[in-house]
Amino acid sequence: MVLSEKLFDDLLNYLDISITKLAKDTLNSSQFQITNDNLEQFLSSQYDLRLDNLLQKSNSNVHHLESGMKNKTIQRKKTLLDSIVKEFKI
Repeated sequence: MVLSEKLFDDLLNYLDISITKLAKDTLNSSQFQITNDNLEQFLSSQYDLRLDNLLQKSNSNVHHLESGMKNKTIQRKKTLLDSIVKEFKI
């Protein structure tokens, strides 16, 4: 299924919120003893996994995304991770 631009933006917005919350929860948890680089890698991996899950729920997958949507995803992911690193001074 080809996603509409609106639905895709909604998925990315939800994903941004989800990953930001995960970063906060991870940093505030005493159970996680993780280095800065490992945390960024963890969040990047979680972003990819969660995006794939959200797309599957929408009867789509990364391979069905148009080139512009793939580029938008890459840019949003980088912007989000950079923002998290800056905000939490990782």
